[in-house]
Amino acid sequence: MLKRLFAMLILVFGCGSAVAGETFVFTAIPDQDESRLQERFGKIAGYLSKELNTTVKYVPVKSYAAAVTAFKNNQVQLAWFGGLSGVRARASVSGSEAIAQGYEDQFFETYFIANEKAGLASTKEFPKAIAGKTFTFGSKGSTSGRLMPEFHIRRNLGKAPDKVFERVGFSGDHSRTIALVQSGAYQVGAVNFKVWEKELKAGKIDPKKVSIIWKTPHYPDYQWSIRGDVDKKYGADFKKKVTAALLNMKDPDLLQSFPRSKFIPATNDDYKMIVDTGKEIGLID
Repeated sequence: MLKRLFAMLILVFGCGSAVAGETFVFTAIPDQDESRLQERFGKIAGYLSKELNTTVKYVPVKSYAAAVTAFKNNQVQLAWFGGLSGVRARASVSGSEAIAQGYEDQFFETYFIANEKAGLASTKEFPKAIAGKTFTFGSKGSTSGRLMPEFHIRRNLGKAPDKVFERVGFSGDHSRTIALVQSGAYQVGAVNFKVWEKELKAGKIDPKKVSIIWKTPHYPDYQWSIRGDVDKKYGADFKKKVTAALLNMKDPDLLQSFPRSKFIPATNDDYKMIVDTGKEIGLID
């Protein structure tokens, strides 16, 4: 009788899936406008649902800080974070790990961009002539839009941004940074190089109005981070299954939506540079 009941349960709930009724939820930092994020991560939710044999849901958030809070409060169990947001999120949940990153995320860059009316030329050296201009970062919690550009500004100009620039802003996301600098609302800005390339390809950037004036040295950035308690909630080896699903993502359409050429393994140690930089400029305690 018990064997028959067990066999029926397998037929009803499936074999090897997460705990029945438990939806696996993930989010992502809002580094672009919401419609693009919904399109991208809706596809990822469908892919993960199939690979993990369980219901997977993408939940959007309004800010980088909200993504970290959702991870901390177990409202999401997985997140596509930037370097800084990932460090902050993992520190808030014991045992949490960075499990995958895009191949390109090992060698990330920030572009300093300028409106053509600012009179700034492209240079291989840090563009000290940006001092006294108006400047916009991205989100306050962004690695490529805040942490790394502020680090280089402080190192090369010897002052905090509010002492360097005529006016400092925070656009909220990289797409908006580009739009603000292109329109002339700010003379200079700092932007994720992947978003710049994607916007340029999509025809949203007018090179006659805005251009790259400097590229930062490489640093580690985006990654998938997972809570340390997922095996307890979703079953043994669930973390391994999620990791395998991400690393085995081969569909060119899914990869291009990031855009990344492929995903590779990541560990918390890969982001030590982000921790050290954050501490140096006071963004990490």
